[in-house]
Amino acid sequence: MRLYNTLTKKVEEFIPNEEGKIKMYTCGPTVYHYQHIGNLRSYIVEDVFEKTFKYLGYEVTRCMNITDVGHLKSDGDTGEDKMVIAMEREHKTSKEIAKFYTDEFKKDCKLVNVRWPDMVKEATGEIDMYIKIIQKLLDTGYAYESNGNIYFDTSKDPNYYELSGRNKDDLIIGSRDDVEEDENKKNPADFVLWFTNSKFGNQELQWDSPFGRGFPGWHIECSGISIKYLGEYLDIHFGAEDAIFPHHTNEIAQSEAYLGHKWCNYWVHLSWLLTNNVKMSKSLGHVLTVSKLKEQGYNPLAYRYFILNSYYHKQVNFTYELLEQSQTAYLKLLNKISNIKNEGSIEEDKYNKYNDKFKNYLSDDLNTSNALTLLYDLLKDKDVNGATKIKLIKDFDRVLSLDLLEEKEENIDSDLKSYVEEQIKLRNEAKKSKNFDVADKIRNDLLEKGIELKDTREGTIWNKR
Repeated sequence: MRLYNTLTKKVEEFIPNEEGKIKMYTCGPTVYHYQHIGNLRSYIVEDVFEKTFKYLGYEVTRCMNITDVGHLKSDGDTGEDKMVIAMEREHKTSKEIAKFYTDEFKKDCKLVNVRWPDMVKEATGEIDMYIKIIQKLLDTGYAYESNGNIYFDTSKDPNYYELSGRNKDDLIIGSRDDVEEDENKKNPADFVLWFTNSKFGNQELQWDSPFGRGFPGWHIECSGISIKYLGEYLDIHFGAEDAIFPHHTNEIAQSEAYLGHKWCNYWVHLSWLLTNNVKMSKSLGHVLTVSKLKEQGYNPLAYRYFILNSYYHKQVNFTYELLEQSQTAYLKLLNKISNIKNEGSIEEDKYNKYNDKFKNYLSDDLNTSNALTLLYDLLKDKDVNGATKIKLIKDFDRVLSLDLLEEKEENIDSDLKSYVEEQIKLRNEAKKSKNFDVADKIRNDLLEKGIELKDTREGTIWNKR
């Protein structure tokens, strides 16, 4: 496997710490709001990475956090906790907020066939681990107390800017609009490990600690959860590219100061989804979710298909027109596959040829676009029999997860399929005879039954809404 490593700024061979085994950490959501389709892009890509590693023969253990405390409105340790903002907005407790939006996130993951990670840990459940790390950082001089808060001293880390490629001048007051002065800090880049109630008196979630009653900073949570459940040596860390600085930069600093050695060798960052060429963001009111797409009549897996057709490391502009095109292409793909007859014996040489190509595309920094093109090449290949095609499609779908062969609840039974195809045949005959009233009536009757027709250059395709 070759992938782009943000730490080294180049595509390089992936070599895990233990042969054949991968410990994988993915930054989870802050559950103060719905996760929009831009957020889901990241989770889809991480899901494909995990399934690719398994397809290539690795044993994968994946951990993800749920941030339900400590994530402030500003990444610069200023503003209110996002969970407090949600509590005030919805007049609910923080636990009610966290449970609701975690459940909604889990539901949307299921709609796009994102596998729920092996270990999903809520930040509020690991307070003892954060205290343990912070206490050691204080004891070893990497952290200090100031006005009731505990800060990490970034001047003690000579490699602090290695991941982001920034420098200390980026945090000089006035160099950026989002830099605010915190007089409690020794250095502008220093970040909070533990807040006390001296700063946030309205914080519902607080815990007793040796540093005072308060709550953890956002950055310490991922370090604590990862180290506790995946050990001292992490193989690969995933997250969105806007978390490179300061979140992931701070994770590295505090983790390696605590452990005393290098923590993670590979950092993979996933680019933004744009809408109207602007980053999709909840703060800008962009909360289009996968569930909403489904309510609007789109198959959620058409969105997954849309994401698989793009390179994860590049920004993608989302439009409904592009989603329509993806849905049409996806439904046509399902129709083509449904017409394959399972005939003959598995042709091992041809199976191996296509399977090797599939693995090679995935191993090339997760080139899912080429992997999908290979699937179409397979369907067109007249020299490959039906049984071999079906086996390859089934195996490819272990990674693509587009339900290419599976029948789910929303899929159609054989009797309904026969009925719809007969109605399409009658409609086509009516159109040839210029009997458009009859053709329209057939379309409308099917629509009332929840069957939507779409005319394409290659014929009429249909799906159940």
